[in-house]
Amino acid sequence: MTKELITVHKFGGSCLRDSSDLERISQVIQQTDGQAIIVVSALWGTTDRLLRAAHEPRYAGRLVHDLEEQHLRFAPGLADSKVGHLFKAVLGGIETSLVALAVNPQDNIAKNRLLAAGERLSALVVSHFLNIKGIDSHPVGAEDIGLRLNGKGKAPTVDLQSSKLNLDLSALQGTPVITGWFGQGDDGELALLGRGGSDHTATAIANLVDATEVILWKDVAGVLPINPRWGIETTAIHYLGYGEAMELSRLDTPVIHPATVEPLSSVGIPLKIMHLYQEKEFSQTTIGPDIYDEYRIKGIGCLASVASLSIETLSLEAQSKNLGHLLVDFSNEDISCWNLHSQPGELRLIISQHDLIKSQQIVAKHFQSPTVKTYSAMISLVGNGTEQQQMALFEEISNKWEFELLSQSPHSVRLLANVEDIKSILVEMSQCYNLCNTLHQ
Repeated sequence: MTKELITVHKFGGSCLRDSSDLERISQVIQQTDGQAIIVVSALWGTTDRLLRAAHEPRYAGRLVHDLEEQHLRFAPGLADSKVGHLFKAVLGGIETSLVALAVNPQDNIAKNRLLAAGERLSALVVSHFLNIKGIDSHPVGAEDIGLRLNGKGKAPTVDLQSSKLNLDLSALQGTPVITGWFGQGDDGELALLGRGGSDHTATAIANLVDATEVILWKDVAGVLPINPRWGIETTAIHYLGYGEAMELSRLDTPVIHPATVEPLSSVGIPLKIMHLYQEKEFSQTTIGPDIYDEYRIKGIGCLASVASLSIETLSLEAQSKNLGHLLVDFSNEDISCWNLHSQPGELRLIISQHDLIKSQQIVAKHFQSPTVKTYSAMISLVGNGTEQQQMALFEEISNKWEFELLSQSPHSVRLLANVEDIKSILVEMSQCYNLCNTLHQ
């Protein structure tokens, strides 16, 4: 029996700016072979408004009315449709959450329920519009179908094992429109994912239903080899391996998050990043199994202004135990550890300089005070290769620039730099490795 084609489509807020986007989304779904499963973020700007209301109760006065008007402009007739009662229930839930937060601003359960309302409203809008276009569609709450997350209140990832046991596949008939960004936490309450959360929801769903592929629809032309904030013009990378994509996303690209790729890598489901209005090869990136055919640099990740914390330890047992506590403290303070090297008697951590003071305080709680050295940037040369190929590359680079080798992996070479003009170095590198013509390599 031939396996049914299942495509998971994720539409972010940047693809939900006005009603013309809904028309384009309906065209995408109508052109999909097999079943389409949709994951949505909140409409453009909605989450920011909900966040502001959560912190400023006085701002919340007209919020429900304004959100109602905004969503009805997108989908006229929604209030009187077959899901109109759900629309009114979500608006009522926003009011209830705002009242709870006015009484207790620290009520995180009410805050999460408030923030999740954006995705709930978006799912109603999109499914209603698709039904008008003749597509059998219905809204689905992620937590209602058994999507479980790894955490309480705030979670880093979807719990695939628990979700697989609890997922209600009967709710995924037709063309379901699933709320992204949240699910049921370890305590049974609503939990929110972090940055890139809705993308991660989409890839987790793909894993759970054994989808054929995932497409993340965005307002950007695929994954670029260098973050455009550096002002360097490049074209989208045609193909990235899972490991390459995770390395590039860890360091510098806002297009995808490492957690997005992880549910797909173990099962080999391809991921595409596509522009909603530019369905051309040069404006999309496909992410799939890592290939080691020809060694070349596909992308350059760059994190400016980092610091190295070197820590000497005496006991290996205490080192492992205290390192675990340190990383938990880092997480609680939203401090990212960009690189970690551990060997008996020595630890080295790379963090952003703006986190330096707080990081030193945390390290001092668990170890002796660290030795600190600052760098202008941590640079990652992304591309699958052997250790021998990477060392040859580093020797080549060492003849041109004064970089310190930080670490190697099968997918990258990480370097530390102390140069005044980072952009000029990135320009030279992009020219040296032909990153402006990545697609045609």
